[in-house]
Amino acid sequence: MKSWQIVRLLAGSFILLSLALGVPGSPLFVSPWWLAFTAFVGANLLQSALTKWCLMESLLRRLGVSSGC
Repeated sequence: MKSWQIVRLLAGSFILLSLALGVPGSPLFVSPWWLAFTAFVGANLLQSALTKWCLMESLLRRLGVSSGC
């Protein structure tokens, strides 16, 4: 997998997990504060789209994952 694919995979997984933990109707509900994590991931996705820079992608490249297109 390329770094941009891993970033999207992780972002989607984090959002789904934090929604499962933060929405009161969910069987995995823990606390509504998990929705703050959802907002954090969304804000980072928005920032990376506007600035064309993503910290997670930079970290993955340092770990040897190819960037690719």
